[in-house]
Amino acid sequence: MGSVELLAFALFTGITLSGIAGSVLEMIAESPLSFAEPFVSRSHVAWSLTATVLAGPMMLANDAMKAWRSGDISLAVLGSCAGTSLVWALAIGIVALELAARLTTLLV
Repeated sequence: MGSVELLAFALFTGITLSGIAGSVLEMIAESPLSFAEPFVSRSHVAWSLTATVLAGPMMLANDAMKAWRSGDISLAVLGSCAGTSLVWALAIGIVALELAARLTTLLV
């Protein structure tokens, strides 16, 4: 697998994992995913960090789209948020694939 294919696979893996985590959190909390209560709180720091690391790209995308629809941010800022969300998802995918590779070497 070439470098471009591997990066694309890692990106899609990260988007998938973030989407699954975000969907599960939305089902549990019964509210839209965002960087606000009940997903991020000072009283539950470990839970907030875990939720933000896993579902953060979707949280950022949801909050940016909401702000853009209400006219609070420009199209350029929305694009910046989209790029940040994609890079974050890529990082999640790289970590997930690395963990999977290391776990498979333990099994063999």
